[in-house]
Amino acid sequence: MKITKVLNNNAVIVLDEGEEKIAIGPGVGFSKGKNDIVPSRKVEKLFILKENEQLSQLFERIPEEHILIAEDIIRYAQSSLDTELGDHSRLGLTDHLSFAIERAIDGIILKNKLLPEIRLLYKKEFEIGLWALKHVKEKLNIQLPIDEAAFLAIHIHTMKIRGGDIKKTVRQTGIIRDMVGTIEKHLNIKIEEDEISYERLITHLRFALIRVEQGRRETMDEEMFELIKDKFPEAYNCSLQVIERLKQKHKISMPKDELGFITLHIERLRTL
Repeated sequence: MKITKVLNNNAVIVLDEGEEKIAIGPGVGFSKGKNDIVPSRKVEKLFILKENEQLSQLFERIPEEHILIAEDIIRYAQSSLDTELGDHSRLGLTDHLSFAIERAIDGIILKNKLLPEIRLLYKKEFEIGLWALKHVKEKLNIQLPIDEAAFLAIHIHTMKIRGGDIKKTVRQTGIIRDMVGTIEKHLNIKIEEDEISYERLITHLRFALIRVEQGRRETMDEEMFELIKDKFPEAYNCSLQVIERLKQKHKISMPKDELGFITLHIERLRTL
């Protein structure tokens, strides 16, 4: 592989099999220049340049150590999740991490309102996010806030082969937060994040939203539905408010069967 441009000490643009690519690896660009050869053993990752022009631009403008730390996080995530992560969100994770480090240096803390939901919905990814905070501390002696573990968890989730789009993931998590807020307001309670009933509730809400999106249903027979409705009127009325807000604010219509299941989860919370 012959270098056509050095981006930094750890990233270069090379000509490989007649195609320009971005090559990443510790020291691949150190003391190198145009037309120098890069040994394949030094390259950890290759990206086709025409598909990753923004990645090339990013590598030129952010500190090299941020790029290396981002790659460490991605490697650790792949090992922890035992899966290959797609490259489509690499740009977003690297850019976010670098900006988060800059904010921390400036004493700016960006709060993540979805932290409780992300911690429960994406447990493995959140644990990787926590590892990332420790890694940044070890490498740069900079302590990122726990909110960043949640932000990184979302990026890692969307890098999974079937992870989906980051905007879609954040929107879904925000909708769940809104649904939980409606329940808290109606029942006049503060739901504790460490309660098992809370975890069950938001997990159910997440899969309920996925079922609606995919056109699937969690069926409940009519007799059981009427029994739940009559036995738990307060929880049922709360469910009605949740479903109505979902329809009015987010344009999502939830089937009656889901109303019954949500009522059961709310009743568990209400009677704690």
